[in-house]
Amino acid sequence: MTDIVTDPAQITASELYLPATDLKTELPFFLTKLGFRLDEIFPADDPAVALISGHGLRIRLDRDASMQPGKLRLRCTDPAGFADGQTALTSPSGNQVEIVAANPPLDMPQTQHSFLVRHLRDSDAWVIGRAGMRYRDLIPDRLGGSIIASHIRIPDGGPVPDMVHYHVVGFQLIFCYRGWVRLVYEDQGEPFILEAGNCVIQPPQIRHRVLEASDNVEVLEIGVPAEHVTTIDHEMELPTGKNDPDREWQGTRFVHHKEAEASWTPWRIPGWDSRDTGIGTATNGVAGVHVARPAGAIGAWTSHDTDILFTFVKEGEMTLEVTGQDPHRLVAGDAFVLPPFLKARYVEASADCELIETALQADFATNLA
Repeated sequence: MTDIVTDPAQITASELYLPATDLKTELPFFLTKLGFRLDEIFPADDPAVALISGHGLRIRLDRDASMQPGKLRLRCTDPAGFADGQTALTSPSGNQVEIVAANPPLDMPQTQHSFLVRHLRDSDAWVIGRAGMRYRDLIPDRLGGSIIASHIRIPDGGPVPDMVHYHVVGFQLIFCYRGWVRLVYEDQGEPFILEAGNCVIQPPQIRHRVLEASDNVEVLEIGVPAEHVTTIDHEMELPTGKNDPDREWQGTRFVHHKEAEASWTPWRIPGWDSRDTGIGTATNGVAGVHVARPAGAIGAWTSHDTDILFTFVKEGEMTLEVTGQDPHRLVAGDAFVLPPFLKARYVEASADCELIETALQADFATNLA
């Protein structure tokens, strides 16, 4: 089959086609109640077709149209102050109009706590996702929709077919696990390389773009909530020419944590050291991320009181013990979730063992059993 080549310059306008059994009653509905304007109407002696426009849309109302009535959605900054506060309307010809909030508040589902262990060996297949990337779900039940954690691979390096976009999220972490990826962020200077062992957080609605990746790059992506909207920004060009590290997006600053510049200090669990990524401070406590490694005698039983505690085994191996469960031997690529107040301990860790721990909230108590 020969590909069809379309020249966008040939198109002067696009129209949504809707039936209108009687323009005398249909037009006032769209013009007066919904704020559209009349552009064309014909024939003059007995109008059968009207072209109206507004709100970024052009509509053809046709008396002789044979299709069923359609449905129109209008995104409004103040739904209560538009169309007398009605959110569902039906035109005289049966066309439905739904009024929704243009920027609805982020829905943060209540966490449904569960203990979970996810082994790399259990993943028989990787799902092909956006831009050809391969995804492995690290929290299949999403804890009731409160979080998503993905292990992502891009097998073939080179330019990435990405566009400037942003996410409507509460928190989002990108941790480079293997290889490297070149990124650019709004008001954060020139594009840069995110190397293995380093991470960034993507504040809510910060514009960004993935430019290039090494062969077989692997990253961890953690997002809260699990389902969130990704929006393409067709207007902004990156880089913006600005470098404003103190800028905030909904109370969150951008972070580019570099392993080579980090300091290791005693961790919350005895016998372990960690490097703090600074994410807890940058998010005002919404989330915290630490990389931890064994540094002495380990094996203390502990529990925590934060809402979500997700851990990924970055390197090496260890045994996870929890009360009421058989021990779990974990290796690099495995992950687990510990619900609040469950007693657990990390034992038999190899010398090269490293863990990536993400906590929501960042400030919480660790209790020694």
